[in-house]
Amino acid sequence: MARIAVIGAGMGAMAAAARLAVAGHRVAVYERAETYGGGVGRLARDGFVFDTGPGLLHLPAVYRDLFVKTGKESLEQSLALSQVDPASRHLFADGTDFSLPNASRAGVVAALDDALGAGAGEKWSELVNRAREVWDATRRPLLEEPLRAERTEALGSDPYPAVRRRGLFRRNAPVTLASVAERELRDPRLVALLESHALTYGLDPRSAPASAAVLPYMEQTFGSWYVGGGLRGLADALYERCVARRVEFSFGAEAVGVVEKDGRAAGVRLADGSVAEADMVVAGVSPGRLAALAPGAAGAPAAGAAPVPPGRFSVFLALGGARPEGTVHRTVVHAGDRAAELAAVFGTGPAGYGPTVTVLRPDDAATRPDDGHEAVTLTATVAPQGRVDWSEERTAGAFADRLVQAAEAAIPGLRERLLWREVRTPADTEAATGAEGGGVPAPVLAGGAGAFLRPGNLTDLPGLYRVGGFAHPGGGLAHAGMSGALVAGLIVDGADWRGSQ
Repeated sequence: MARIAVIGAGMGAMAAAARLAVAGHRVAVYERAETYGGGVGRLARDGFVFDTGPGLLHLPAVYRDLFVKTGKESLEQSLALSQVDPASRHLFADGTDFSLPNASRAGVVAALDDALGAGAGEKWSELVNRAREVWDATRRPLLEEPLRAERTEALGSDPYPAVRRRGLFRRNAPVTLASVAERELRDPRLVALLESHALTYGLDPRSAPASAAVLPYMEQTFGSWYVGGGLRGLADALYERCVARRVEFSFGAEAVGVVEKDGRAAGVRLADGSVAEADMVVAGVSPGRLAALAPGAAGAPAAGAAPVPPGRFSVFLALGGARPEGTVHRTVVHAGDRAAELAAVFGTGPAGYGPTVTVLRPDDAATRPDDGHEAVTLTATVAPQGRVDWSEERTAGAFADRLVQAAEAAIPGLRERLLWREVRTPADTEAATGAEGGGVPAPVLAGGAGAFLRPGNLTDLPGLYRVGGFAHPGGGLAHAGMSGALVAGLIVDGADWRGSQ
């Protein structure tokens, strides 16, 4: 039995902790904050409850496997999990309005044909079929296997099967998601639909490889899922599973260094001056914080070492009046000027733009004081703290106003129903999680010469492992959960472990 110290209590770190404890190791988690979950947080006020992180779960199979492998109770026995149907409603500046069913290819085709004209659904379906080839080619190396140096060159090539007709793509020209959208979909609303999936994960469609088309494929194929009471319930259930497996948690315990002995990780130095000795250390922290904890241990940056990714801006609305019958759980209000939005999020464009806003309106009694009220969450992808000073109250307030204005398209009479609102910015995310700039990492992608990969789970310091959204296989709830499985596999079965078969 080894002693394993885990730095951070985010979802990837807890996923690793639970699996390692079941394997017979003594696991202790040290978290600088006063609670667990990392970016999967909760805001509760006056009987209203909101998720401060992701609001929907995709690829639930990752957590089903985790709960099966770590205890008797399945995921569904541990929390209330349900599919969201329709999966999403989409509103555009020209008045186009359509809803897409959950996990139904035929239903999506019919909905798009009805809204955008005959043939629109088939164009979308053909693109998603090509994205399936990306999924088949990259599922194992990018989701189920540790990242190996010998694989990174191959993963730098984009597996998206670009259609070539009349020189559609010049042989040497990079194929980006934006170029695929423009040339294969053409309709600006279909283009916006595709690109919005990338934007949600903080990816710039103008530079993201065409393999990013796998993101809508995963959602459309495996569905969108909601946890009763909010996605924070998933963090609650995972924490409880860890405790049941005798994982020890210390909150308010900030790690300030990784102890090295005989050329390997040997424990964690805490801010109070104490040292937690360990045989191995698992670090679920951002790249900058890992570099401070273990200088030189990270080695040379991976081919995909990226600048601070965009962050999440959220506005939580407490509304008077009942949630209307038939209200869609998730509505995406698309920006009227996508070029201005992309320039502001990924470049140096001005902040006074109208963002793409996701409106979440769960039909969940646990999120509101009673049936005469409604809890609504608005989110947008924005530039990280630093490129914009989100700690400046006027800046944050003005941008929150823009989100509310956009949301009025989805919630008629919103201002008249508004009781109060609270705002969370990337500056708040940085303060809560320690992630530089409050950036939210995206899932890894093949292509782009490796620029969309994350550092592997092994570090250059023996006994020190990376876990969580800033490590392979990247961000998002499912991918963070898989990072825990990969780290556990490497520790239990050794550095030569190639992934579950």
